[in-house]
Amino acid sequence: MNIEQITQRLHAIRDQNDWQRYHSPKNLVMAASVEMAELVEIFQWQTEDESRQLPSDKLAHAGQEVGDILMYLLLMCSELGIDMEQALLAKLADNERRFAR
Repeated sequence: MNIEQITQRLHAIRDQNDWQRYHSPKNLVMAASVEMAELVEIFQWQTEDESRQLPSDKLAHAGQEVGDILMYLLLMCSELGIDMEQALLAKLADNERRFAR
């Protein structure tokens, strides 16, 4: 995955639709939260086993929601100047230090 190319594609869609005025970090994080709630809804009332064996339609829907969440996070990182890959790698290294045995 090339995060820079994906971000450029997202910016092209944003710019073509004049959405940048709505893409403040506050609005983007709220939109990501709404999409996360939509992902949660797919798993609501499922047993642990059912949640691991989603039917194909629910699995596809979950993938769409994950895509939405990632797009909003990429846009938020772009607005704030956060290097998403570096943030992820730094957090992973921190977790390895704290939790790996």
